[in-house]
Amino acid sequence: MASSSARRDGDELKKLESRIDELIDECQRLRRENQQMRSESGDLSEKHARLIEKTRVARERIEAMIGRLKALERSTT
Repeated sequence: MASSSARRDGDELKKLESRIDELIDECQRLRRENQQMRSESGDLSEKHARLIEKTRVARERIEAMIGRLKALERSTT
């Protein structure tokens, strides 16, 4: 009877060890995924900032062209 109980305890311990190993693997995978997502987030933030600057420059150029067109229109009338 003691042998059966010890075997059962050993099996449960092996199952627990296996589950702990799985959890460790999952934690490592999530850490890698989290790091990758942080890196991608940084890259996207930089790209967003560049697009905002390009939009600002384009807006200024368009406004300047509109101003020149209006001045040209006033001078020809």
